Amino acid sequence: MVNFQSPQLDRVFGALTDPTRRALLARLDGEDGLSVSELARPFEMSLPAVMKHLDVLEGAGLIARKKTGRTVECRLTAAPMEDAMSWLARYARFWSESLERLAAFVEENPLVEENP
Repeated sequence: MVNFQSPQLDRVFGALTDPTRRALLARLDGEDGLSVSELARPFEMSLPAVMKHLDVLEGAGLIARKKTGRTVECRLTAAPMEDAMSWLARYARFWSESLERLAAFVEENPLVEENP
């Protein structure tokens, strides 16, 4: 069972709030094992700024970094997303059931058009 009061879950959702961090994750999803400089290339920000984003992603457990010589390679570690997906799925079921009830209500109670 997922602990929905977990600081780890808070870090995952916190990390995902920033569009740059989501873009970094998307790049790693497409090309796992990119160096920090390769990851930073398409962004119009300094390398230290990208490193700060990577620190947040690593703190949330969403990426892992490995240093080989002077090169730091990043890879996606999506396991923490499983807890986030479980949390979201819990509410997706709620909204699906609510929308199904609303659809049934609308079908049973069609709007009556008034003719002027």
